[in-house]
Amino acid sequence: MKYNPQKIEKRWQNTWEKKRIYQAEDFSKKPKYYCLIEFPYPSGEGIHMGHVRTYTALDVVARKRRMEGYDVLYPIGWDAFGLPTENYAIKTGIHPKIITQKNTKVFQRQLKSLGLSFDWNREINTSDPEYYKWTQWIFLQLFKHGLTYKKKMPINWCPSCKIGLANEEVVAGACERCGASVGKREKEQWLLKITKYADRLLGDLDKVDYLEKIKIQQANWIGKSEGASIKFQISNSKSQIEIFTTRPDTLFGCTYMVLSPEHPLISNLKSQISNFKEVEEYIKEAKNKSEIQRTEEKIKTGVELKGIKAINPVNEKEIPIFVADYVLSSYGTGAIMAVPAHDERDFDFAKKFNLEIIQVIKSGQTDYVDYLPYIGEGIMMNSEEFNGKNNKRAGEEIIKKIGAKKTTNYKLHDWIFSRQHYWGEPIPLVFCEKCNWVAVPEKDLPVKLPDIKNYKPTDTGESPLSSIAEWVNTKCPKCGGLAKRETDTMPNWAGSSWYFLRYADPKNKKSLADFKKLKYWMPVDWYNGGMEHTTLHLLYSRFWNKFLYDIGVVPVSEPYKRRTSQGMILGEGGEKMSKSRGNVVNPDDLMKEFGADILRLYIMFIGPFNQAIAWDPHGIEGTSRFLNKIWNISQTAKIDKKAKNEKLERLLHKTIKKVGEDIESMGFNTAISSLMIFVNQCSEIGTIPLPVWDNFLKILAPFAPHISEELWNKLGYKNSIFKEVWPKYDSKLIKEENFELIIQINGKLRHKISAKRGFSQKEAEKLVLAEERVKKLIGNQKIKKIIFVKDRLINIVVS
Repeated sequence: MKYNPQKIEKRWQNTWEKKRIYQAEDFSKKPKYYCLIEFPYPSGEGIHMGHVRTYTALDVVARKRRMEGYDVLYPIGWDAFGLPTENYAIKTGIHPKIITQKNTKVFQRQLKSLGLSFDWNREINTSDPEYYKWTQWIFLQLFKHGLTYKKKMPINWCPSCKIGLANEEVVAGACERCGASVGKREKEQWLLKITKYADRLLGDLDKVDYLEKIKIQQANWIGKSEGASIKFQISNSKSQIEIFTTRPDTLFGCTYMVLSPEHPLISNLKSQISNFKEVEEYIKEAKNKSEIQRTEEKIKTGVELKGIKAINPVNEKEIPIFVADYVLSSYGTGAIMAVPAHDERDFDFAKKFNLEIIQVIKSGQTDYVDYLPYIGEGIMMNSEEFNGKNNKRAGEEIIKKIGAKKTTNYKLHDWIFSRQHYWGEPIPLVFCEKCNWVAVPEKDLPVKLPDIKNYKPTDTGESPLSSIAEWVNTKCPKCGGLAKRETDTMPNWAGSSWYFLRYADPKNKKSLADFKKLKYWMPVDWYNGGMEHTTLHLLYSRFWNKFLYDIGVVPVSEPYKRRTSQGMILGEGGEKMSKSRGNVVNPDDLMKEFGADILRLYIMFIGPFNQAIAWDPHGIEGTSRFLNKIWNISQTAKIDKKAKNEKLERLLHKTIKKVGEDIESMGFNTAISSLMIFVNQCSEIGTIPLPVWDNFLKILAPFAPHISEELWNKLGYKNSIFKEVWPKYDSKLIKEENFELIIQINGKLRHKISAKRGFSQKEAEKLVLAEERVKKLIGNQKIKKIIFVKDRLINIVVS
């Protein structure tokens, strides 16, 4: 019978689903193991090759764990709220709810056809009121514990999507979704006080097994820095500029100051700034740039605030003050002391505006540094009484001299949590003129998103919900008076910040999840996803989990034990896959042509899992030949229960060891390579021992589950191969028959030869002394004694 993957795969998928062999069991006697993937956003395009790569990888892990005797939770759900669906709805006139339902069905079909061992019994959807009821509940707990607030602030504004964007949604000054140029707009926004958790989010990275680059990303985003808060007096004024610096040792080198365009001091000193009109024009231009644009622009711009000067507190010198958009109001105090000799950005700015550059630190290795800016440590210079001192020690003394305050600063700022669009979770608050903001009673949750025809964003920046009077107008839960609902919705990050908890108990109507079930399943043992989500999503979900831990809702402070990431699948030639380039590879087409197992094998074999890899349309043919070879061996070779083949058995045990270790280290490509080597050896043998073939199918099964199950069944076994035990290798059998024998003469290494493992000293002496090179080295010298270490070395002692 010819190998027909489509026929075989569909049959086994139906069998697995019918028998529910992948369903996790709460409170099993087995040890638990929780595998988690980033649940997909159900877009109209269906799954892409990135989904196939990450989901197959964790599926391999989940299948191996079940065979190792674990109770495995490998769940799936849909991150269904968000701007792309809303934009598509506006474009097509189809309601976001209908689009989501349609797309979800496509995703379900595709993921099932890949043979992924998800527990579909725990499926969740963030746009389901039964789910977002608890997203709203979490927001209310944050509100009740004083971790939410509303304030007017400049936001990134997309004039095309007519929506406020988070910094991460702005790429090179343009909207990530539509490509329109992003500007600034003042808007009242809800924020969450994630900064209250900054130290714990940073410190607890030591408690988890994340890839080092992920930990670095988290730490850099939090951006904790120790330094000093220093005040600069404005000459002829009572006003002061407060700055935060990590380099008080460079204070004597401060030759100018820079304020952010939003700094309140500029308008406060309007009457003293002689070129205020020019300054005002510059500030207006700066407001049309995103924060990312402002910090990433290589050419720095700015305007001097003429008519006012600052006084350097360490030497009483007057220095100019500039406004420049590379300084952000959201970081530190929105003002900096500029030290061009010891900061690259300040150096470039000083060169452009012909400002004084004073070197105050020189390398400890030489008398001076002949290039600037010098950002290293060293010896103080041009710093009066501190000259000749180590810069770190001098920094401490300068802080004392000027009476400055030691302080800690963070790059992390509070999480902007509101969006002025329709397709998201309504924020469960009402505004009452008498009572201010009041929480919707928990018994009234969920506050359902109303079905409306006009879900287009407005030109005013208000949410489309604001125009639905019958929904907006309500009663105050506190005083019973007239009140209005909050019409902003939550960002798409909200539902994904706790979904891993809901999987533990997805049908619970009384609580977010039963605490006992959470205690059984949490933390997640292995979480894999894209590197693009290892900063913000990871940070936000860790923050929410820690808060829920603090209020006694969840049993663990850190939600994920291990976090890994895969590289992107690029198009041919290494370009990013995109519709516009016409290089998108459709998984459906490949499964139709080759079947799921061949696609799974190729996506795991294509290259190192943590690296970006270009798609090779011919490469999949190699994995197709590999599976066909396995099929042909099963049809033509004699698989005999009584047969023995020591050489093949040794290779099997090496393969078991290699595959097992490679799965754990994400070396999926090298694991498959070792399986290929084993199959090539089998193809040269007429008779294969049944136990050898059995164990080979078991270690193949996580990668190619359908063909493994089929061949297992053909051998006459009634149970699923995934109910079998993962094979253990015999350490005695993986030892090489030959080893490298070290030959020493008088204790010095002189030669190495290949020798049979386990041979005696007598055999070793005969072999070594017959070697021509050894004969020449010994010459006429007399052998006094021979020291022999079995399977390692022989030392010939000569006089």
